[in-house]
Amino acid sequence: MTNSEMSGSSPFKMRLVHLDLKGAPPKVSYLSEVFPLFHALGANGLLLEYEDMFPYEGHLRLLRAKHAYSPPEIKEILHLAALNELEVIPLVQTFGHMEFVLKHEALAHLREVALFPNTLNPHEAESLALVGAMISQVMELHPGARWLHVGCDEVYYLGEGEASRRWLRQEHNTKARLCLSHMKAVACHVLARHPATTPLVWDDMLRAIPEDQLSASGVPQLVEPVLWDYGADLDIHGKALLMEKYRRCGFLRLWAASAFKGATGASQALTPIEHHLRNNVQWLQVAASGPADMLQGIVLTGWQRYDHFSVLCELLPVGIPSLAVCLQSLLHGGFTEDVKARVENFLGISSLEITDLMSEGAGSFPGSDILALITHVGLHLRSSVDTLLERDSLLARWSTLVQELEAALHRVFYPDAVEEWLEENARPSLQRLQALVQDLREAAGAGPGPSPHSGQDP
Repeated sequence: MTNSEMSGSSPFKMRLVHLDLKGAPPKVSYLSEVFPLFHALGANGLLLEYEDMFPYEGHLRLLRAKHAYSPPEIKEILHLAALNELEVIPLVQTFGHMEFVLKHEALAHLREVALFPNTLNPHEAESLALVGAMISQVMELHPGARWLHVGCDEVYYLGEGEASRRWLRQEHNTKARLCLSHMKAVACHVLARHPATTPLVWDDMLRAIPEDQLSASGVPQLVEPVLWDYGADLDIHGKALLMEKYRRCGFLRLWAASAFKGATGASQALTPIEHHLRNNVQWLQVAASGPADMLQGIVLTGWQRYDHFSVLCELLPVGIPSLAVCLQSLLHGGFTEDVKARVENFLGISSLEITDLMSEGAGSFPGSDILALITHVGLHLRSSVDTLLERDSLLARWSTLVQELEAALHRVFYPDAVEEWLEENARPSLQRLQALVQDLREAAGAGPGPSPHSGQDP
């Protein structure tokens, strides 16, 4: 049975896997391995949040990360997606979460509040020109995209800049109005240049806006909101009411967004599958209780950092069993024994653990070695260092395992992401162990020993 035949039972026609590339972006070679799995599991689209991994050109070149994908690599990603029947929706932040843009000195004058690089000043003509240029470059490499996600979530400090304070002192002006006017300007910019592309926005800035203001703003005719909630106990009735409110305001179509990883703690290393399964199953209940036929699809988000300056949370390979459980449950209307068996089969896992963290050494999916090694590090590294059993052999054993993990990570991620993950999760403990073993050796008069760093500086 094909995915399209199976998805008859799913209220979500579109099932998008979100790739958050602002941390530990996978190499294209790894994407070529996981896209067929995404497709097999029931995904039919991707939401690509490039952030600084997009190969911006010209005056925007400074936005590029060190290992940003090249234009040929972007084309290769889109080709791989098409081969696996995954429709690509690019995401460009245009209001909040603009740290990767506004951290640069040359663009810092466009911040809403001078101290904080997260929010764009909506009063400056140059601000709209900036996001317009970013959108143009992204769309140039995504010709024919049916949707473009323009972000607009968590617009912190909006209304607190000097220009905003002056504007808000005028009669009838409110923060809601300010937010809607910028959203409208961005959406109009997209539609004027790409009339066949519909802008999507995250819905959190819209939720509390009174119906009359939302209706009168003209925004509902221009964008499709993505209602996001990553909790394991979401308010199903409240979500249905919110959907009804959006419908009354004139929005024709809505999207849902759940999470398969990256939503349970900023420095989470292992994915709690049960949390994400509950979250996705509750979205199925929302779809069943909300207004019929409004939902275009669901985005399964997989956050990699809570924001540009935050630490890494679970790496993509670690979240794949959770993604498999969530996608298959959305496709088949819940998580039954039959669905569990299907997931085990897809992942090459003999016995899937939903409530506990994954058992070590499990799976034969792309990146399963990374999951097994990270699980081992997460469960045992700190505790074994704390107890410091067997000193020298412990150091040798952990050094070997971390080297093996480092090599596995290098196959999937760029060197800076590998470095960051190891510095955050493995090296500090290894260094403590090394120092301790050193002290014990010197106390015993044995002299210094080998370093655990495989030739790298601590």
